[in-house]
Amino acid sequence: MEINKAKGIIEEILFAVGREVKIKELMSALELSSSEIITIIESMKQDYMEQNRGLQIINIGESYQLCTKQEYYEYLYSILDKRSKPNLSQAAMETLAIIAYNPQITRAEIESIRGVNSDGTIYKLLDYNLIEETGKLDAPGKPGTYGVTSEFFRIFGFSSLEELPELPRYKLDENKQIVIDDIIEENNVQASNEEIEKESEEQTLNEEIQKADVEAEAPMPERETQDE
Repeated sequence: MEINKAKGIIEEILFAVGREVKIKELMSALELSSSEIITIIESMKQDYMEQNRGLQIINIGESYQLCTKQEYYEYLYSILDKRSKPNLSQAAMETLAIIAYNPQITRAEIESIRGVNSDGTIYKLLDYNLIEETGKLDAPGKPGTYGVTSEFFRIFGFSSLEELPELPRYKLDENKQIVIDDIIEENNVQASNEEIEKESEEQTLNEEIQKADVEAEAPMPERETQDE
């Protein structure tokens, strides 16, 4: 199939369905291999970027979706119904982050981390389709577990959980509270080592300079002369 025609078909499919489309669905529609589909879509992404298009194709796991660009959202938002924009509180953002970094987490575990009841924030995140129930934990009471949805990836611009920013290292004490002293001490040790290394380099440089000055100031030995 001619590549421009394939691009047009893929664009039409992504626009018409308005959701993420799996690679297998595109393979079936265009009768192409997965590598051919991926190559064509990567070329389309480059086209959108070079032409400053208002649309972009994003990856969501093994699926693709046609979306508007975030940098143009302020212009789109002024026309759309502002009530449709999710309004997440600080508590909701905290809960969402906990779920994103801890897939298959239970409500009790979320509340243990936050230290407060999280029923309201969980219901709000479910209502916004940012999280979903992912199953039941094999534990007493069979508590439900939560994970983020494809809508979360679409809104925040991630393709997978592996793209989440790395969390800082920390330790928990016997009361399961975060201990930052070890982190501070580790940073201080690293800074101290860097300072010692810098001072050592400066001392070596000063010694070399002093040595060079001494050699330059040392008198030249007198040349022996033969008696006539």
